[in-house]
Amino acid sequence: MALQRASLADQAADALADRIGAGEWPVGTPLPGEHALAAELGVGRSTVREAVRVLSSRGLVRARQGAGVFVTASTPSPDWDDLLRRTRVADVVEARVAIEVQAARLAAARRTPADLDALRAALTARSGAETASPPDDGTYVDADLRFHAAVVEAAHNPVLVELFAAFAPRVRSGMLDLLALAGPGSPHHHDHDAHAAIVRAVEKRDPDGAATAASDHLQGVLDALADTAAAPAHPNSPDPEETR
Repeated sequence: MALQRASLADQAADALADRIGAGEWPVGTPLPGEHALAAELGVGRSTVREAVRVLSSRGLVRARQGAGVFVTASTPSPDWDDLLRRTRVADVVEARVAIEVQAARLAAARRTPADLDALRAALTARSGAETASPPDDGTYVDADLRFHAAVVEAAHNPVLVELFAAFAPRVRSGMLDLLALAGPGSPHHHDHDAHAAIVRAVEKRDPDGAATAASDHLQGVLDALADTAAAPAHPNSPDPEETR
């Protein structure tokens, strides 16, 4: 079934959720791959990836590194999903502070060589997306979220991993709105050093340093949100505190 225009990712997520609820993919089984789903739904792979993020935020699926995306429930958690859709971006970032500062602290204490490889690769990919010409906000935000997910995963705490995954779709939409307002020259496109500082502290097994680096970075995000909200807006620009 090809999807119509407008909110393709949400439409794709709804279509997949209906099929999960109907038992097409029982709990514990994997979803088909991105290529197959994209062909079935008539959308691009990036839309499928975003739809999977939405499903993850609803508690329906979970990605397992190297194994695929697996169904974890047949019915969504509407209250949590609705809260995240309605909340301000700043509220979500403040909650990220609680999750990611502790995750960075734990990552510095628990990281493995494989975790370090994943962090370095994510940092490199993020840097490439940050400096790409012409800039692509969607690619940049996805690379940024992948970096932060790698930090959380290095903490080896499944609750933190699930919480971050639940926040990710709302964070993504909010960051895209913020970048649309601030433009490609904004500090958000040039904060590689803040992310590299987190990696260095994790490499050194410095929990306090990692927590401080994560806290400083997220405070910078909150400051940028406040600055953008205070700046005169283009008449047709989205409001980063209100848009989804």
